[in-house]
Amino acid sequence: MSQELLAEEAKVNLRTIQRIENNESEPRGKTLNLICDALKVNVEDIVEYGKKTDQTFLVVLHLSVLSFLVIPLGNILIPLILWVNKKDKIIGLKEAGANLLNFQIFWCIVTYCLFIGYAFLKIMHISGFTILIYSAMFLVLINIILSVLFAIISRKKMSKNLYPTIVKLIK
Repeated sequence: MSQELLAEEAKVNLRTIQRIENNESEPRGKTLNLICDALKVNVEDIVEYGKKTDQTFLVVLHLSVLSFLVIPLGNILIPLILWVNKKDKIIGLKEAGANLLNFQIFWCIVTYCLFIGYAFLKIMHISGFTILIYSAMFLVLINIILSVLFAIISRKKMSKNLYPTIVKLIK
């Protein structure tokens, strides 16, 4: 892309683009956002103010999901606490954590609805819906497998979006 085209698409002065390219100046907030929008790049991918890579923390984040086996809603609460404390300090954690939390929220809603539905039908002495409890247990198993699998993948390489994005509540 030419400097002229970039300046036009970013709605900034051509001289500003030239100064940035020649390292005569650094783009500030709004200018940087406009240039990144024009280039269709995320600002975080370019600017890493004090951020570091930490594969071990990503592994811990993925494995923290398993806390749901001991703590109700632990698969949301523990990763949320970890994510909020470090999302601006570790490269890729903001997206990976948001992706993980969105999946876990959706997973909780579906799984708990199946458990509650089964319990309600059992209390009402309505039979024939054991598929609900088997489906819920299958989802529990899937969540355990995905957590361990994604922890292993995160250990080997940096990957932001491992969990399937079904509902995007956290950005």
